[in-house]
Amino acid sequence: MKIVELDAYAANPGDLSWEPLRELGELVIYERTPAELVVERAKDADAILINKVFITEEVLAQLPKLKYIGVLATGYNVVDTAAASRHGVVVTNIPAYSTDSVAQMTFALMLTIAFRPEHYAQENRNGRWSNNPDFCYWNTPLIELSGKVLGIVGLGNIGMKVANIARQFGMDVFACTSKNSADLPDGIQKTTIEGLFAVSDVVTLHCPLTPKTRHLVNAETLEKMKPGSILINTGRGPLVDEEAVAEALASGHLAGYGADVMAEEPPRADNPLFKQPNAFITPHIAWATREARQRLMDIAVANIKAFMEGTPQNVVNEM
Repeated sequence: MKIVELDAYAANPGDLSWEPLRELGELVIYERTPAELVVERAKDADAILINKVFITEEVLAQLPKLKYIGVLATGYNVVDTAAASRHGVVVTNIPAYSTDSVAQMTFALMLTIAFRPEHYAQENRNGRWSNNPDFCYWNTPLIELSGKVLGIVGLGNIGMKVANIARQFGMDVFACTSKNSADLPDGIQKTTIEGLFAVSDVVTLHCPLTPKTRHLVNAETLEKMKPGSILINTGRGPLVDEEAVAEALASGHLAGYGADVMAEEPPRADNPLFKQPNAFITPHIAWATREARQRLMDIAVANIKAFMEGTPQNVVNEM
């Protein structure tokens, strides 16, 4: 079996081993593959592994040997799954590998907005505390999370983990979810999306990106949020209208926006969010802890083994 990894660098920049994959067949690794080279590099492959490389109907039509696509991520919108099914190609993803890491980043962003540790660390490097007449100082609002209402959009693995952590912080948790109210753990109250935006002090997004959820957060929904509320996005960048969020930050209606994802990645340097001091943007790193990436690699190997044995797992298209 010939396996071609088309964009290896993000998942494994060199700190993990490719040997378990090499044991499954001939492995060819490319750190990055531009769109114009996808067909050339994958034309002899039985299986390809991708992260952000797009596999379209046009590409699939030129890869008659291909039988398997392994997406090294949970989201698989980079693959035309309907076209893959028509071409007899199995598509798998990697579910739940980054749950703990993404939940951790969600609270890292939330706590950054609440306490601004980077601001005070820099101030103190500049001598602010050393020259202070009192034993302490603060020049930003300091926010206690206990007693605040956290609204969670999407209660999958990550959303549920975030809810559990929030309860330990003493937050009241509301969720917009397809799950039945009776199936929710104690301490999580189901609500509508309109109700969630209206009651929440902090809104955090953990839903998939679909035509229905694209720009779920926009000027209209932001207007429904409490003045001084916080928005967190570790889901998908296009869940929010970034210009509307920037305007809400500039007006002070939003106290802070914490995001690990953006609508365009890498983002344009003139993205309006970069001009907002209360926007805290990290470069899509929540998934990238070594522990999470090792789980990703382990599941990727297991997915290919299962496919080779005729019992594919984590399949996301209909066959």
